[in-house]
Order: sequence, then C-alpha cells, then structure tokens
Amino acid sequence: MAADDTLRLYYGGTFDPVHEGHLAIARAARDALQCTARMMPAANPPHRAPPGADAAQRADMLALAIAGEDGLCVDRRELQRDGRSYTVDTLRGVRAEYGDAMPVALLVGADSLLGLPAWREWHALFDLAHLVVAGRPGSDLSRLSDAKLAEALDGRWTRVAADLRSTPAGRVYRLSQPLHPGAASAVRARIAAGEPLHGWVPDAVADYIRRHGLYGAPLHGVPTPPPL
Repeated sequence: MAADDTLRLYYGGTFDPVHEGHLAIARAARDALQCTARMMPAANPPHRAPPGADAAQRADMLALAIAGEDGLCVDRRELQRDGRSYTVDTLRGVRAEYGDAMPVALLVGADSLLGLPAWREWHALFDLAHLVVAGRPGSDLSRLSDAKLAEALDGRWTRVAADLRSTPAGRVYRLSQPLHPGAASAVRARIAAGEPLHGWVPDAVADYIRRHGLYGAPLHGVPTPPPL
C-alpha cells in the first residue's frame, strides 16, 4: 500500500494504553484513504479522568505498537505544548503548519462524534478538518438525539474517500471497519486482575506495561534494591 501525504490524517486519543482496537481502526483508515494515519496521543485530555500512564509513556507504547508498520506513525505535537489538549487548538496548529489549502482529516470513534457538542468550539472543527468516523460497539449513528449535532452534520456525510481530497475540510466520512470489542478500560481491568494481555495489546506493549508497572501491573525485570 502506497500511502501519500495529499491528505493528512490525524487519529487523536488518550491511548491509555493503545490496544488492538485502536490499531484496527488506524489500519482501516490508512487503507481506505490511502494515506498515513498519524496516531496523536493527548497529553492532557480534557474530557476524562487523568490517564493511568503519563503522556510520554503512552507515546512510547504507541511507537512500540506500530514499529516497522508502513503507513502508521506517532505524532507527538500535543506533548509539545502546555495546558489541556483541546482538538480545536491542535487543528489550528496543523493549519498554521500546512496552510488552509491542505486536506486535513481527524479520525474519531462514533462515540466521540456523538459527544462532539461537549468539545470546545466544536463547530469550528468543520472549518479545520474533515471527520472520519469509525464505528464503535454501542454507538448508533442512525439516530442522532442531539438536534444541534444533527443539523451540523446534515449534508456533510460521504462514502467516497476521494471527496476528502477535493476540499480542505468540512466533510464527514463513515469508515467501514470490523468492530473490535477491545477497550482501554477493559485492558486496564485485565492488567489490574493479573490476566493475560495477548490478543488485547501488542506483545511489545504488554512487556512495556510490565517493565514499568503501569495500571497496577507488578514490576518485572526491575532489580530489587539492596537492603539498607
């Protein structure tokens, strides 16, 4: 698959930790849109409790998860600024870097789309990027209960990937991908319970979690300090 950069695709999230469901969505978007999927960890996410791993650790786990895989990369831009990681600020930074004519897309889960009215300056997002929406278990997009969101999305939907390259922003593309049951909360619960992680996260990520004792995992491979 030859990805190109005529469309810049950003996949933001906490990735606490990155798991196979995240990777399945990133790969599906990469393949459907024929572009690099830039996985962008939030340093200080505004819409949830503080993450269980710090931003640098979550970015490191992402790098381990996609090491050597074409068309996927880690974008650490949100780690390079202070304050909350508001998506509207991130996309304005992207526009300042690449200009107003570059097609830019933001990959979100269906649950995030349904919660969009709670985001800062959410109407401005449509002027800054396209939205690529990945289905999530339990998130039904066929009926939008929020009238303002339904109005904002009206006329923007497309099933044609090429539409995202024909204009810089403003379309909403429904990504077709197999639904994966994995969720970061379920992964954290398995770690805390001492259950195996194979098939839930890449092995390199599982090793990192154990080595750093994240999410309640017992430390492995860390020397015991000598007695005083």
